[in-house]
Amino acid sequence: MAEKIGVYFDEASLGGALDLAALMDGVRAKWGATCPVVKSHPQLASDAGRAMIQADIDAGTIDGVCICGPSPRVDWDIYRFQGAQVERVNLREQCVLCYRDPDGVPGGDGTSPELLQKMAMDYVNMGVVKLQKSTPPGGGEIDVVRRVLVVGGGWTGLTAALDVAALGYDVILVEKQDYLGGAAAQMYKTIPLKPPYTKAEATGIEKKIAAVQENEKIQVLLNAQLVSLAGAPGQYTATIAVAGEERNEEIGSVVLATGWTPLDGSYLKPLGYGRLKNVVTAWEFESMAKAKAIVRKSDGAKPKKVLFVLGFGEMLAPFAQKEQEEAEAAAKAAQTKEADDTPKTNFVKQLTYKHLPFTSELTSLTALKQAGYVREQLPESAAIIVYEHMMVPGINELYYKAAQNDPGVMMTKGVVREVRDGGDGDVVVVLEDTLLGAKVEIEADMVVVPTGMVPTTALDPVLNLKYRQGPAFPDLQLFSGYADSNYICFPYETRRTGIYAAGAVRQPMGLALAETDAAGAALKAVQCLESANRGMAVHPRSGDLSFPKFNLLRCTQCKRCTEECPFGALDEDEKGNPMPNTSRCRRCGTCMGACPERVISFDNYNIDQIGSMIKQIEVPDDMAVGGPRFLILACENDAYPALDIAALQGKPWSPYVRIIPVRCLGSVNTIWIADAMSKGTDGCLLLGCKYGEDYQCHFVKGSELCNRRMANIGETLGKLGIETERVQQLQVAIDDYAIVPQLIDTFVNDIIKLGPNPFKGY
Repeated sequence: MAEKIGVYFDEASLGGALDLAALMDGVRAKWGATCPVVKSHPQLASDAGRAMIQADIDAGTIDGVCICGPSPRVDWDIYRFQGAQVERVNLREQCVLCYRDPDGVPGGDGTSPELLQKMAMDYVNMGVVKLQKSTPPGGGEIDVVRRVLVVGGGWTGLTAALDVAALGYDVILVEKQDYLGGAAAQMYKTIPLKPPYTKAEATGIEKKIAAVQENEKIQVLLNAQLVSLAGAPGQYTATIAVAGEERNEEIGSVVLATGWTPLDGSYLKPLGYGRLKNVVTAWEFESMAKAKAIVRKSDGAKPKKVLFVLGFGEMLAPFAQKEQEEAEAAAKAAQTKEADDTPKTNFVKQLTYKHLPFTSELTSLTALKQAGYVREQLPESAAIIVYEHMMVPGINELYYKAAQNDPGVMMTKGVVREVRDGGDGDVVVVLEDTLLGAKVEIEADMVVVPTGMVPTTALDPVLNLKYRQGPAFPDLQLFSGYADSNYICFPYETRRTGIYAAGAVRQPMGLALAETDAAGAALKAVQCLESANRGMAVHPRSGDLSFPKFNLLRCTQCKRCTEECPFGALDEDEKGNPMPNTSRCRRCGTCMGACPERVISFDNYNIDQIGSMIKQIEVPDDMAVGGPRFLILACENDAYPALDIAALQGKPWSPYVRIIPVRCLGSVNTIWIADAMSKGTDGCLLLGCKYGEDYQCHFVKGSELCNRRMANIGETLGKLGIETERVQQLQVAIDDYAIVPQLIDTFVNDIIKLGPNPFKGY
């Protein structure tokens, strides 16, 4: 806790917009001995400015530094000092640059800079009290096991193992089959991996397997399966079954690379698969090509015309409707515990429903590759590709053009409406929405339909986690079954810290992308160990030394914290008390926001700290004289940066707003709202990440959980006799900077129409 705080103003950031002398006098008058040093400097971020601050620290005059200038999102590497805590007060972006004279608003005369000075004074006071209520975090260091477990011995797993070993870490590679290589070992060729990107090529999987087997840092376990994974990042215990015997291995982090399995072919029945012998899946066709035996199943003859289907529009809609009904029935059965396997069934049904109606770039590239197989192995035959959408991003455009130039490969746009028996083993495909605009019927000797790639995590927990939250990863609503946490911002990081997904278990991808994916996951697995070793968070608050602390004397064992933690960081002891696993924690504070007894806190982020900052906001007793006051709690990941960008682009907002950044809206405790409203604040706006099926929230479910808690906030307001409209939550992405000021002003104007907070003046 900082007891002697130095307050420093950066003149270069503020451009003369503020009366710094008056602000410094205000700090001295209010805080007295608490702030023994109050200074300004022409350029605080310079060597001279830093030296001035460090000299005050070295002299023992201060143990806390309050920098008043630009956003804490800039110059963060400059304002680091030995022997003192540092707090940043954003007077540039969220005070000076965003300020707008309140013409036509009660309390504003359109010319007075006094409101700007009041805004700045509030922010400085909040910065000082935040330091007062903050303790330097630390003490969470652990002795990590410098060994990474790679689950899956396919292309992705082999690559990840080699990358981890190259960084100097030991690896245990677990593969359930009796061979390495996975799906890549069963492929004939792959889409181009190197220039000129015009021809399919050998996968090269044999070289990768040999490199792994020869590496002294990699221990390969075949015919092996992960029975369970217990512990936390840096100190996991993996129970592995090998040749019928179980063994425990101490590992530090995990790369999950278990790949995919083909979707049940029954779902492709509308496309003729299972009804017509000469309709095969792309994966079956791959096996034919590898065996150099591309023949029809009906008679063993070599096909003269092979048609590849990529566009099937709404043909699967009836199946989708049926699956939806089955999923709803399964979910209801699961709630009543009528069947142990119901959740898994529901899982697969949802995945099928969400994935079958569309195709991906991999589907397109596979069709191009396999059309090339026809031309290579059956030079007298023709390949036809019917697509609704041909997706070949990036360098793969060269591969597409090479196929276009092959006279034996025909490509046409169209949507399949019917697949029927043409007699003598032939298959008739009926197309609509073709380039010619007419319905077309094509008769082929063989039809190849896409293979659905189901991630292994959709069918099996795979890791069998010994977590209170269950053995598997939580389901992603948009892409059911895939193992990743936030596919927009954190592509490798699952919702279980220390476990990183790569390859087709994360999303459908070819070998080139899987290789890059494996490298990313390997680096994350190593970063996790290096961070846990120092007690630091890995992501998204990388380097954060804080972790939640629990006052169990007041804990009522309500289990809200353990149930709402998005990352499985909390277990429970035999009494039902929360039992934290420090290195699993991502420091979002969701547990703190969930706790009704307020027994959870962080050294540098806690209920009392934010509550004390709210109390530093000067709220005029009369809206007509001093104007209204509004509190914004802004998520530091999306909303706060959006506000900064808006201000930098000259988009101002109401001067009656005060902004406090929070780690996540999931960390917002209802007591903060009650504090603000009981103080007379006229309205409170919560700005956070977008939530829903795409899970854009950086902490996965924080914004969604906050939205659920709005009901509790409404009850609190009702007890206080305050309109519920005075507290609102809005979703803001970082690229919404152009509309954020409008959102704020609309909220402010709507609340002004309601009149002053009934508690104003008390």
